[in-house]
Amino acid sequence: TDRRKLHTAPVGQVFRLRPLHVLVATGGGYAGYRKYEHYKLEQLEKRGIEVPVKLASEWEVALYKSVPTRLLSRAWGRLNQVELPTWLRKPVYSLYIWTFGVNMKEAAVEDLHHYRNLSEFFRRKLKPQARPVSGVHSVISPSDGKILNFGQVKNCEVEQVKGVTYSLESFLGPRISTEEMQFSRAPPGNSFQQQLVTKEGNELYHCVIYLAPGDYHCFHSPTDWTVSHRRHFPGSLMSVNPGIARWIKELFCHNERVVLTGDWKHGFFSLTAVGATNVGSIRIYFDQDLHTNSPSYSKGSYNDFSFISNNNKEGIPMRKGEHLGEFNLGSTIVLIFEAPKDFKFSLKAGQKIRFGEALGSL
Repeated sequence: TDRRKLHTAPVGQVFRLRPLHVLVATGGGYAGYRKYEHYKLEQLEKRGIEVPVKLASEWEVALYKSVPTRLLSRAWGRLNQVELPTWLRKPVYSLYIWTFGVNMKEAAVEDLHHYRNLSEFFRRKLKPQARPVSGVHSVISPSDGKILNFGQVKNCEVEQVKGVTYSLESFLGPRISTEEMQFSRAPPGNSFQQQLVTKEGNELYHCVIYLAPGDYHCFHSPTDWTVSHRRHFPGSLMSVNPGIARWIKELFCHNERVVLTGDWKHGFFSLTAVGATNVGSIRIYFDQDLHTNSPSYSKGSYNDFSFISNNNKEGIPMRKGEHLGEFNLGSTIVLIFEAPKDFKFSLKAGQKIRFGEALGSL
């Protein structure tokens, strides 16, 4: 016959898939499914229907972590830095403003053509009068956001959302040596939590603030304090939105984070910036040596840096409301601090808060 011969590759070669492709496809699909589930839960909450806590299993967490969120975040960061043509800036930023409810009237520069790329738009500064700093209360909100949880730390466990906890020691890491930290002079207690409390009669408190993509992305000093030490934990970059925080136990301990520790007038004080998907870049203004979301890291590792030196015996002094750092999109700030027993929060879980407003007072 005159028919042409059809040459085909073996079936095994045609359908051969690499394990990485399978993990990425499966993990990405499952992450999308979970996003949809969390959307449904949020709708139920808005209708006043209480949703029971359902934690992810180990294999679900492993599957989610298989998604290359660090790579995607670095790619997103590079895309954000691409300069947009002048004619394209207003349509792109207007879509973002409409999607996430951004209030541009508060921005120091309202003209959208001023922002050369998405990164500049995310990190926009506010008008000085847009966020008055409360001077009466002891601690103010370091950023705009949503209060996920707050209260007293108990049994070395901290709540990331109601009913879902994480270990205080896993989150902050091992106690820093006495030589490096001035506040470590207190005699060691029976637990990690007791070792952080330096003054008799004080308690340890915490507050978790979630920054949505439409929020102001800079964060500030929540009180007058001195930063003595920085600890950087490389890690995953899973989403930290309230739905995921309700689903994955110790989510903040899995993710990349920068822990700043020091002391204020009542003892120990710490502020932690937690990274998230598309937020691989965490910047601390006075720390030029900090580099986050590196291409490779050792699992469970961390690196320390002391701001106390022969030339600087006290560390970095920060005034209440002073610029401290920024995220490239939205993420989470966790405050853990020591205060007298009569410290009272003036908050409600789930409420929106803005930088400069009071978190609590004595």
